[in-house]
Amino acid sequence: MAFLLNCIVHHFPDPRRLANEVRRVLKPGGRFAAVDPNRMNPFMWIYRDRASPFYSSIGVTENERPVLAREVAKLFRNEGFSVRTDYLAGLSYRYVASARARMLLPIYNFVDKAVFSLRLMKPLRPFVLTSGERTQ
Repeated sequence: MAFLLNCIVHHFPDPRRLANEVRRVLKPGGRFAAVDPNRMNPFMWIYRDRASPFYSSIGVTENERPVLAREVAKLFRNEGFSVRTDYLAGLSYRYVASARARMLLPIYNFVDKAVFSLRLMKPLRPFVLTSGERTQ
């Protein structure tokens, strides 16, 4: 059995509860994959950090915040998963709720493909892909 967590870890006020629930529903050998916005990506900071001048609360849940890869990996390791982290780039946006940020989308999409696709920029890519297998 596999479990896909598509952009939800970053919405939980206490993601330990989510990791615990994934562990509960998966048998040993069961796998999960989680994709979430990367806090280390400058654009994710600009658009999703409350301290940014371009931050928009439109369409944002109260607990929403980009994640740090090491924190998500630790979360699932602590629940008995073997964990692997990767980073994704090149996922173009067509729309964001904030009109101010929407004006920057062509710049974001260009930089995402041209710059963050470079191997050297891997930890700064816009999305964190955490995957793992329940070992216990």
